[in-house]
Amino acid sequence: MKRRDFIKNISAATLMCGTPRLSFGLEKIAPKADQVVLLWMAGGMAHTETFDPKPHSEFRKQMLYHKIRSTFPQIDTVVDNIKITKGLEKIATVMDRATLIRSFSPPDLGHILHSRHQYHWHTGYMPPQTIDVPHIGSVVSKLRGRLKPDMPAFVHIGQRLDIDGAPEVKAFLTPGYLGSEFAPLIIPFPEKAREQISAGIDTSRFKNRNKLFKTLLEKSPVGEYGSGYHKDSLLKSIEDSYQLVTSPSANAFNIYDEPKDILAKYDTGIFGRGVLLARRLIEAGVRFVEVTTEHVPFGNWDTHNTGHERTIEMKKWIDSPVTQLVLDLEERGLLDRTLIILASEFSRASVREPDKVQKDDPGMLVWNKSQFGLHQHFTKAGSILMFGGGVKKGFVYGRSSDEVPCETIENPITMIDYHASMYHLLGIPSDTSFEIEKRPFYVTDNGEGKAVTALFA
Repeated sequence: MKRRDFIKNISAATLMCGTPRLSFGLEKIAPKADQVVLLWMAGGMAHTETFDPKPHSEFRKQMLYHKIRSTFPQIDTVVDNIKITKGLEKIATVMDRATLIRSFSPPDLGHILHSRHQYHWHTGYMPPQTIDVPHIGSVVSKLRGRLKPDMPAFVHIGQRLDIDGAPEVKAFLTPGYLGSEFAPLIIPFPEKAREQISAGIDTSRFKNRNKLFKTLLEKSPVGEYGSGYHKDSLLKSIEDSYQLVTSPSANAFNIYDEPKDILAKYDTGIFGRGVLLARRLIEAGVRFVEVTTEHVPFGNWDTHNTGHERTIEMKKWIDSPVTQLVLDLEERGLLDRTLIILASEFSRASVREPDKVQKDDPGMLVWNKSQFGLHQHFTKAGSILMFGGGVKKGFVYGRSSDEVPCETIENPITMIDYHASMYHLLGIPSDTSFEIEKRPFYVTDNGEGKAVTALFA
């Protein structure tokens, strides 16, 4: 069976599942955060090139690959004991609001692949699974609900779904067994967001179409659009969409309502404009917003080629928007209850690229600037940056070695425990579960995640 056919069949099987029965975890947790902004560094952001500086190397011909730890010098931040790398000077000015994890250590899952690790990060489960497992944003939407009835609970910004690599993203960008009403509203281009959610036709025709669609769905037999639960969930999603399109709150999707000076601070490209849209949506009452630098094979943070030069560009994408998001939410009194997470599926380490070196070379030497940088997928250490939402300020957790390959040597945080920590901040016990096909699916794998309380204020 082809991979895409398998995905379609699994999706169909998920729709036939009955009502997911919720069992709350045993622990009672007072939430420290009400909203989440996940800033996703798609492609593999190297920890030693960004938030975990190591002794750096300047480019020179015939330098040894395996001696490279970082290609950027470190810079000071506003916190005396926290250094990060050159190119993140603006983020350096808000590190006194941040918790920085330097010991994120995901498993290699048999193969260190973007598709597998992005799925694992976004769902908490290792692929493959027998049913569609919901995105963490859908789980939060289900368990915490909408903040405002005319705004979606979950919005995903910045990923095109008609490009190479899109099937891998679609695999985790789903509400799974929770139903359509908890699906993300997907906005590929933030500058077109307001246009995307407009009716496109006059009000009366739009209203009539919506009514007809609901009538056809209501009269369809159970099973044609999934189980009774999923049919009802689809009806609810249609009603939610109609309510959004016809609400004045939809103006939150128009980033060009911002003053020009504010827009300029975010306008580093699609990602920066997406971060501005995220800030507007948090203000408008969206529960969970993800903004991605976009998963593009061999593009963006996927630095197999021209690693150093690409990382320079990616830092330009993120430095000002991330900083401004923190400052704007703080100014509006929203930062304390909004958890900002900047993360990637895995890190990178130095390695030779055999197809890019001279045939008579053993592959240990760097011959040109296109080979300079960190290229290899790496899971033995990584950085996660967090602001607001109940985390400590000006705090570093964990440590990686200064020696190649710069792996975690103190306080490792696994994927399951990181998810437990995130859910804990949102007031969700890690052993909360849904009964699917007569077996429990927990919000953390097997309900065994342990929150790392040292991160919490």
